[in-house]
Amino acid sequence: MRLVLATGNKGKLREFKEMCQDEVVAFSALLGEMEIVEDGDTFGANALIKARTIYEKLIKEKPLETHIVIADDSGISLPILGGVPGIYSARYAGEKATDKENLSKLIAALKEKGLERTSAYYTAAIAIVSGYGEYVVHGWMHGEAINEARGEKGFGYDPIFIPLGYDLTLGELDEEIKKKISHRAKAMKLAQPIVKMLKQKQGK
Repeated sequence: MRLVLATGNKGKLREFKEMCQDEVVAFSALLGEMEIVEDGDTFGANALIKARTIYEKLIKEKPLETHIVIADDSGISLPILGGVPGIYSARYAGEKATDKENLSKLIAALKEKGLERTSAYYTAAIAIVSGYGEYVVHGWMHGEAINEARGEKGFGYDPIFIPLGYDLTLGELDEEIKKKISHRAKAMKLAQPIVKMLKQKQGK
């Protein structure tokens, strides 16, 4: 039985490996690279699309093996911008945009409105798909977005996000703190008992 992560994002893969007590394999190691069209209208829908797509391909290409596929969809939302970038966080500056390009565009949007900081929150949806069903859990992290990048840690929009109760951005905070308070860590806590139950059903 394998835990397979349906993402090509190295930052997310690293976080999941650190959070899971089991070995997590990136889908590309088993199936090669492939594009997954994420056309859902919520984080949960997109996470489920990714997990289903990989699970169905694994069944077809590796029918003698058992897998639990985990997928996440996450992003940052700014209420003052109408929830932008939201589910488009990974492609805010365009389909092939880099983290730096997305970050720059959001900083520019804040400056355009004359905002030094504003309320913001991260959402993480984790979908789990196996032969015993489909599950989706969510985690959130609230705080503020600022109009300048600070710190080199993390990825994505981390350099401009200050979590509630802190003065530093996620780009500046210690990784151990981030692992405890992040939206993905909160969703993962809810996902872990589901994965454990599925592993027992599948007989490890």
